[in-house]
Amino acid sequence: MKRWLSYHETYVFIVIVLFSAVIAAVNPSFLTLENLFDLLKSYAFLGILSVGVLFVLISGGIDISFTAVATVAMYVMAVLIIHYGGNIAIAFLIAATIGIALELINALIIYYFNIPAIITTIATLNIYYGLLTVFSGGKWIYGLPPWFREFADIRVLTLTNEAGVSYGISIVTVIWFVIMLAAWGVLRYTVLGRSIYAFGGNPGSAERIGINILRLQLFVYGVMGLMAGIAGVVQVLLVQTVAPNSIVGKELDVIAAVVLGGASLFGGTGSLLGTLLGVALIAVMSNGLTLMRVPSYWYDVFIGLIILFSVTISALRRRQRIGRMIIVEGEA
Repeated sequence: MKRWLSYHETYVFIVIVLFSAVIAAVNPSFLTLENLFDLLKSYAFLGILSVGVLFVLISGGIDISFTAVATVAMYVMAVLIIHYGGNIAIAFLIAATIGIALELINALIIYYFNIPAIITTIATLNIYYGLLTVFSGGKWIYGLPPWFREFADIRVLTLTNEAGVSYGISIVTVIWFVIMLAAWGVLRYTVLGRSIYAFGGNPGSAERIGINILRLQLFVYGVMGLMAGIAGVVQVLLVQTVAPNSIVGKELDVIAAVVLGGASLFGGTGSLLGTLLGVALIAVMSNGLTLMRVPSYWYDVFIGLIILFSVTISALRRRQRIGRMIIVEGEA
């Protein structure tokens, strides 16, 4: 028991259970399989982006531009498949290529000009979003190909409720969980994954033991770009339209989910399980506030409080860890 209580994820899980119990007491329809599947589908976009942000935060960096990257990727993808046709694999390939290219620009600027990541990515967010607005004229895109719309309706498991309405696990949810599984394997079982933790925990030591910092940053921001591209396509699958301003501003939700899951803004810590729980808590909170008919503007207040609380806990745990290291070194 003591071991479980030492994990940050345990406390997030307890909060989710308590929050769910309160919401279910107010509105019993919250704890239904149908609502759960809908939540998993609706939050696949946020969940996929959170995987990329987790890689960046573990490495000690930060990225604010990923929503602009995802917006550019999905807009260009939509324009190309409408004019030239294709299939769902080509749609993902186009968006992923654009996402990776734009995030690699972030990585190169941060490395070669030694500009803080937050400054770099705030600047590129405005550049990417501004250029998209200029060239697109802010026009929304409708009329996506039939094969694109049909892919969004695929379910890997279909059930029927008492009213005869079918529901189930969407292909979009499956894409999210496959990505989570692959990312977990990279972080846990590869030298590259351990190098990301090492660099985030202590960049100086990581460089001294021979870790190639440029390659590492290119990989981390490349993963962020890949996730932004995939998330962009998923967003279009969910809403079936493309709007240049539809997802810019969602950065706070994604970063809140990852930090809430235990990733530190100081780098070196974070897990896929924690990130999944962080996304789950954001989803439960948002869905719960809706079901309890709480005005929507309270949502931003809760998100802000969650970030503040999580960062405070993270800072206190970091201070305790450093304190224990000093005591051990002093005894030695």
